[in-house]
Amino acid sequence: MSIEYLGLSEINGPLVVLEGVQDASFEEIVEITVDRTTKKLGRIIELYEDKAVIQVFEGTENMSLQNTHTKLTGHPMEIALSPKLLGRTFNGVGQPIDDLGTISGIKRNVNGSPLNPVSRKYPRNYIRTGISAIDALTTLIRGQKLPIFSGNGLPHDKLAAQIVKQASLGDNSSDEKFAIVFAAMGVKYDVAEFFRRTFEESGVADHVVMFLNLANDPVVERLITPKVALTAAEYLAFEQNMHILVILTDMTSFSEALREVSSSKGEIPSRKGFPGYLYSELATIYERAGIIDGVDGSVTQIPILTMPNDDITHPIPDLTGYITEGQIVLDRYLHGQAIYPPINVLPSLSRLMKDGIGEGYTRADHQDVANQLFSSYAKVGQARALASVIGEDELSPIDKKYLTFGRAFESEFVGQGEVENRTIETTLNKGWELLRLLPKEELDRINTAILEQYYNAAE
Repeated sequence: MSIEYLGLSEINGPLVVLEGVQDASFEEIVEITVDRTTKKLGRIIELYEDKAVIQVFEGTENMSLQNTHTKLTGHPMEIALSPKLLGRTFNGVGQPIDDLGTISGIKRNVNGSPLNPVSRKYPRNYIRTGISAIDALTTLIRGQKLPIFSGNGLPHDKLAAQIVKQASLGDNSSDEKFAIVFAAMGVKYDVAEFFRRTFEESGVADHVVMFLNLANDPVVERLITPKVALTAAEYLAFEQNMHILVILTDMTSFSEALREVSSSKGEIPSRKGFPGYLYSELATIYERAGIIDGVDGSVTQIPILTMPNDDITHPIPDLTGYITEGQIVLDRYLHGQAIYPPINVLPSLSRLMKDGIGEGYTRADHQDVANQLFSSYAKVGQARALASVIGEDELSPIDKKYLTFGRAFESEFVGQGEVENRTIETTLNKGWELLRLLPKEELDRINTAILEQYYNAAE
C-alpha cells in the first residue's frame, strides 16, 4: 500500500522539500499531482532524517505548499526499451513525442549499472564518419569516447548531423548492425527541427533514436536526458548486439543545468560556480561507453560541448579532457576562412587511434600518412610565423612549399562539402596527393618501403 503525502514544506526553484517521509530511497521517483489535475514527476536527490529534497522534472510552476499530493513509486527513474526504439523521437525523460504511441517492453534504471573493468574489452576497429580530418587524423574507434570541442557560432550542429548521416562501420562490415542514439540538451526549437528534418530527408531516421530536451523545457530534465539516451544505447548494444554511436549535444547545457540545481540546493560552489562533483557527474556519463567481452555490440560516444569564450581551460572541456580519450577541436580562424568542417588538427587527438587502424582495419599506410600530415602541417605554422615577420617573398624555397602545402591541406583535406562522404581510401589517397607537394626528403615520418610504394604512384 503506497502512502500519499499532502502538501510540501518548501519550494525553491526546481526543488521541493517534503517532510514526514518514511522508507524513501535516494534517486527514487515520486509522482506529484497538482490541484488534483496536473501530474508531474520528481526524483529524490537528498534525504535527511524524515525530509526528502525532490527535483521536479516539469518545474514547480503552479505548485504551492498546499495544493500537491505526492506519492513515492518505490523505484528509480526507468525507461521502457525494445528494438522498436529505432526511428522514434522522445523528449528528455524518454516519453514519445512523435505521436507513434508508447514503447512497451522491458524497463531499465536510467542510472545504469557499472561495467566490471575485468569484462571490458579493449576498443578495436574504427567507425568511418566520411570526414577526412576525423577518419585520417583523429580516427574514431569503436567503444571510444571522443568529444568535439566547439565554440558559440561554430558549425558543430552541422558536423553532428553530417556524422549521423554518414557514419558506418567501415567498408567491410556490412553484416554488422549499426545505429545511432542522438541526444540534444537545451537546444532551440529550430535546431531540434534542423536535426529531425535532416535525418528524415537523408533517409537515416529509421536507424536513429532521438531524445530532445528543448531550451524551454525544464532545466532539471536536462540532467536526466544523457542518462536516458545511454540506457537506450546500452540496451541496443549489449542486449541486441548492435554497434551504437551516441552523440550528446550540448554537454555545456548539461553542466550549466547541474550548476543551477546545485545553487538552488545551497551547495558550496567550486571553479566558475560549478559544483565540486562536476567531474564525477561527467565521468558517470562518459564511462558508459565501451565493449563487453563476449558481446558483439559496442557503445561509442561523441559528446559535443561549446567552450565558453573559446576557453579550452574552462572546467567543462578541462574535466572532459581528463575523462575521455582525446578531442576534436573546431577552430574559429578556419571557420572565418569558410573552411568546413573547421577542424584544427594540431590540438585534436585520438588516443586509441593507433589500435584500430592499419592493415586489417583501414590501410597499411594509414599511421605513417597521419604522422607525416601532422608533422608537415606543424611546419606550416612555423613558415607562416616567419612570413609574418620577413614577408612571404623572402622565405626559402622549402618554406614556400610548406605554405602551398598548408593552403591545400586546409582547403582540400580538412575542407570538404557538407554532403561529401569520403571513403578511407579516398581520404588516404588525398593525403598522398598533398604530400607529393613536398620534396621526398622532407617526408621523414614515413617508412621507406611505404614511401617508395605510394609517393610516385599514379593517382
